[in-house]
Amino acid sequence: MKTTINGLNINYIDEGQGQLLVLLHGWGSNIELFSGIINFTKAKYHVVAMDMPGFGKSDEPKEPMNVDDYVAFVLEFIKTLYPDEKEIIFLGHSMGGRVIIKLASGLHDGRLKADFTIPKVILTDAAGVLPVKTKAQNSRTKRYKLYKNLLTKTGIAKAFPGALDKLQKKFGSADYAAASPVMRASLVKVVNEDLVPYMKSVTMPALLIWGDKDTATPLSDGQIMEKEMPEAGLAVINGVGHYSFLENPYLYNKILGSFLGINI
Repeated sequence: MKTTINGLNINYIDEGQGQLLVLLHGWGSNIELFSGIINFTKAKYHVVAMDMPGFGKSDEPKEPMNVDDYVAFVLEFIKTLYPDEKEIIFLGHSMGGRVIIKLASGLHDGRLKADFTIPKVILTDAAGVLPVKTKAQNSRTKRYKLYKNLLTKTGIAKAFPGALDKLQKKFGSADYAAASPVMRASLVKVVNEDLVPYMKSVTMPALLIWGDKDTATPLSDGQIMEKEMPEAGLAVINGVGHYSFLENPYLYNKILGSFLGINI
């Protein structure tokens, strides 16, 4: 399905009936990866998932977006398509978890106010805790800054416009290298915001589902969230990584179903 939000064409899925359950995907992902969760939950819930700006089949934003911008987008999406909903449950994976933490805490920038309450949230291998950099990572960052200064101060960057782009791709992550310029700037804004200070304000019941082999958002992040969020509980799935809902869908759905009142 297609809709237009803030001038952008947005791709989304709308299935099932009941209380609204909104799914938010991770960075570099899209709603197709949620097909298993959608098929499982739509028997009891009205399930909606959208490709956020810059992902899947949705348009890229015209300007870089930070976490608050994605919160504002989600609120505008709901206001446009589901204005009468008074209670909405949110489930987010990876970056989608960042958006939910900011939204559920009520401490986003206030451009849009939610007209609904959030009775519970589900965070799956969620992002939001800034990683502690290793010595090797710090050394790599220093080398990048040194080469960047060399390119800009000597005028090489002006003479060869692609040189800086090649440098950024070489030293950036795979997600960074694969992204367009506007999405690279968005990625920098998103990943550099520490959301731990917001977690104590996520006061509704929060189910945290984590793979113990997750290297993108390690299990220690989930343990921090469980400690910081007053009503959070952490469920660990052994032997799986960052996509726990894809790697062990049976156990994932069993845990999720217990929280949402769905039998499996």
